[in-house]
Amino acid sequence: MHLDWQPADWELEIHAIRASGPGGQNVNKVANAVHLRFDIRRSSLPAVIKERLLQLADQRISQDGVVVIKAQESRSLEHNRADAIARLVALVRSVAHTPRPRRATRPTWGSQQRRLAGKALRGAVKAGRGKVEL
Repeated sequence: MHLDWQPADWELEIHAIRASGPGGQNVNKVANAVHLRFDIRRSSLPAVIKERLLQLADQRISQDGVVVIKAQESRSLEHNRADAIARLVALVRSVAHTPRPRRATRPTWGSQQRRLAGKALRGAVKAGRGKVEL
């Protein structure tokens, strides 16, 4: 399933916050980091993708089904906002891809014989480690 999805403005809750880490004189005055909140259950995503997102073991997804992304790489608020949205879209796209179901196959006769020969060789090595009789 290919998904060309962009979140609508009403689906996103974006807050400007102060970035952590070094920043010199500017760090305590400017709120350039972005906290993005996206409620999976309220979103306009297809039901299948919502379920897959909720099943995902990702620390950015809370128990309530809210994705929280913090972006603070850039010194620009607009760049951080765009980065947070891009990371949300990447998360949704990673779930949209459906892997092909695995078909069970049987090992070949040759691979079985090689495995058994290796086991026999290893057993012979271990059998030779016993106590030596004089």
